[in-house]
Amino acid sequence: MTKSSDLRVISGKYRGRALRSPGSELTHPMGAREKLALFNMVNVEDAKVLDAYAGSGALGIEALSRGAAEVVFVEASPRICRVIRENLESIEADGLVFSEKLRKFAEREEYRDYFQVVFADPPYDKVDLAELNKLAKLLSTDGVLALSSPKEPGEIELDGLRLSSVHTYARARIGIYRKK
Repeated sequence: MTKSSDLRVISGKYRGRALRSPGSELTHPMGAREKLALFNMVNVEDAKVLDAYAGSGALGIEALSRGAAEVVFVEASPRICRVIRENLESIEADGLVFSEKLRKFAEREEYRDYFQVVFADPPYDKVDLAELNKLAKLLSTDGVLALSSPKEPGEIELDGLRLSSVHTYARARIGIYRKK
């Protein structure tokens, strides 16, 4: 488990700020090396960003630190959502936090074709393809979905999206998807 002191913003205006970890087996914070690589692959400046399966909110907060215009956090656990809100308050940043299943959030019409960037980092033991496939509807025409998943069983195909690149780190695979 990641200690709170190990979870930090790695770049941008909140660089070095410590974030609280939910301290739950339901979350697996992305390592600094993977996070750095991810943000080198995906430009979030001035983008509307969705941090799906948000956990501590570290990816969305990193996006805010790097100049995202707006970040929406979706996390099913109300207890973990409190940690996201505390992390946002601790760095004096704004973001919308929804405590609901991603499947339900993805049905919201106001977010259809809305996000330029979607970060999806689901629990590795519960990768739900039906739920992930709903994310394509939330992407704008030129949108990018970054999916962190276990290396095994291999590449994941998502409806309406094409896999443009794959990068492997330790036990994680980061796939970058674009609308077809």
